[in-house]
Amino acid sequence: MSSPFPHEADDRDAAPQYVLPLVVRIERDAPPARTDALQTAARAVLTLLSDERATAEDGVWTQAVTAWQDARIRKVVRRARRAEWHRAEALPGITVTGEHAEVRVFPPIPLDGWPKDLARLQVSGTELDDPEPPAPADPAEPVLWMAPDLTMSAGKAMAQAGHGAQLAWWALSAEERRAWRRAGFPLAVRTAAPAQWKTLTDSGLPLVRDAGFTEVAPDSATVIADHPALRS
Repeated sequence: MSSPFPHEADDRDAAPQYVLPLVVRIERDAPPARTDALQTAARAVLTLLSDERATAEDGVWTQAVTAWQDARIRKVVRRARRAEWHRAEALPGITVTGEHAEVRVFPPIPLDGWPKDLARLQVSGTELDDPEPPAPADPAEPVLWMAPDLTMSAGKAMAQAGHGAQLAWWALSAEERRAWRRAGFPLAVRTAAPAQWKTLTDSGLPLVRDAGFTEVAPDSATVIADHPALRS
């Protein structure tokens, strides 16, 4: 599948490495549902990718986004509550809301260049649940299908959903991207049934394979991006 990478894989490993930070708000007395958080994280990634600050030639985030895309497409999700969340909101970024979830996405930063108000936030142990099973996905809208045979924390799954949304974005035409953005980036995140997963992996739709830095084995297939415009 085509992507904006100007370099081969080995070149991307040798390039300076950047990371896209995402922060999810998790208050102890009112955590968001897992699926809501995953969907909001995916929409947050799309919102940043389509923002003029990241796309215009003179955009204030364009250089950072380009450097990030030239290297490995890393995303790290941290969690915050109360004062931590308000400090994170004071940094340049975009807050995207779901049904109840709030996720703030920030322009890419060097791996060792985390702002102190983000660096202090926790990464591991971001666990969320769905109080009730999510409703069936609308086939007329994009669906990010999660692998049925992998166990991931909510933070890891949020990053993978973001990867899937990004691959779908790259695969669309300029007009298809504009239409998706105008609609507010509707999408669903659902776990595929095992038999369905096999069909999806053979479909030619964008497939995320994880580098294996955390939680899953290298080259694990984690997400398939099923956008109506990409279905053959």
